[in-house]
Amino acid sequence: MQTSRTPEYLVIGHICGDIQADGSVVLGGTALYSALTAARLGWRTAVLTRGVFGREVAGYQIPSLEAYADEISIIVQDAETPTMFINEYTSGRRTQKLPQWAGQIDLRGLPPHWRNARIIHLGPIAQEIDTKQTGSLTPYFLGATPQGWMRDWPKPNGGKITHNHLRLPKELVSRLDCIIVSQEEIALCRDTVEAVGANRLGVITMGQDGAKVIYGGQRASVPAFKIDVADHTGAGDTFAAAFFIGATDRSISAPRAARFASATSGMSLREVGMHSIPSRAEVEAFMRTAEELPIRS
Repeated sequence: MQTSRTPEYLVIGHICGDIQADGSVVLGGTALYSALTAARLGWRTAVLTRGVFGREVAGYQIPSLEAYADEISIIVQDAETPTMFINEYTSGRRTQKLPQWAGQIDLRGLPPHWRNARIIHLGPIAQEIDTKQTGSLTPYFLGATPQGWMRDWPKPNGGKITHNHLRLPKELVSRLDCIIVSQEEIALCRDTVEAVGANRLGVITMGQDGAKVIYGGQRASVPAFKIDVADHTGAGDTFAAAFFIGATDRSISAPRAARFASATSGMSLREVGMHSIPSRAEVEAFMRTAEELPIRS
């Protein structure tokens, strides 16, 4: 897909396949949700990923990426399989299994001009980004949603996912302009979020309780918007892309960027599927009239 122009927003990470109860596969992952969000907010957007799409793998029909070709440029590095997840819910708690893994993405496969994207979003979901390779990236703004660096699973045959403490090289931590994690993840990465937030930006998303923002050592709680939610899938990835975009605008504060991200994410949850991710005009119109939920202590 198109690679000739320098993207304004580049996401690096696996586009994955989520295996449904009926055996069908739905595409997902930070790379896809965040890229579509950036594109619909008006940014020229690209993805570097690895996997196989548009054919049958291990008895599953993997959807094609062609449906997104008009919105985002995508480089797919060859693999024998896409990364695949099985999500199971018991009493409201999610457990995940990873039966197939696409392997690590080689950042040396980036076109040279893609390394200079205005925003580069490191969005690993399954240890697919080698932190040692990130030193070659030269964006204006480097952001990370590090969930995939905290996941582990039995190798090589796959199995149940467990979670480990986030350990990033000091050099990468010092280069990050922003790190965004969820309320469920913060216990495994608080030191890193605090370190990045002390100098630049750290964000903790908390669903209907909004978000906490650490910016240059200051702190703010930003409420969520009142939304009738149809589907929570991709909410954090949509928030992250919108926040990174807002954070590059020096004319607005970090809390205002979080409010913009909260509105964008909330709107995306009103219907099932990625088509509900809004445009910038839709977000701005929504923010003028929407009701915010109270901040909870």
